[in-house]
Amino acid sequence: MNSIWKQPADLQLLNRLGKDNMTAHVGIEFVEIGDDYLVARMPVDHRTTQPYGILHGGASVVLAETLGSVGAALCLHDMDKETTVGVEINANHLRSVRSGFVTGRAHPLRVGRRLHVWQIEIRDDQNHLVCVSRLTVMVVPRHR
Repeated sequence: MNSIWKQPADLQLLNRLGKDNMTAHVGIEFVEIGDDYLVARMPVDHRTTQPYGILHGGASVVLAETLGSVGAALCLHDMDKETTVGVEINANHLRSVRSGFVTGRAHPLRVGRRLHVWQIEIRDDQNHLVCVSRLTVMVVPRHR
């Protein structure tokens, strides 16, 4: 299979992009790049849990949107002329997690000229499905 990525897809680069923003704050780390998917993990700890001690649904959405948004950006032909913005995200929280890591895997359902739709599955350390999310991203002109 040929890669869908139009931009360089390198784990060190992707992890540097997350420095000094929400990605670093919640501990997201990109761990795998395939020809048509990205994988990142996030710890379940004091930064990502809710008061009842389980993974916060919003943290799952942060992981999902990070994966889908980065994937969409990597599909752009010219990042100097265009960028991506999320326009809708949904998430179904299927199972609680109290500790360890959750790992998200994002792959595109559609990569169009102006609209992308990404499916993200988040699993716990035992490979149980924790959350399923879908992100719609629009490609827009970059304003400088």
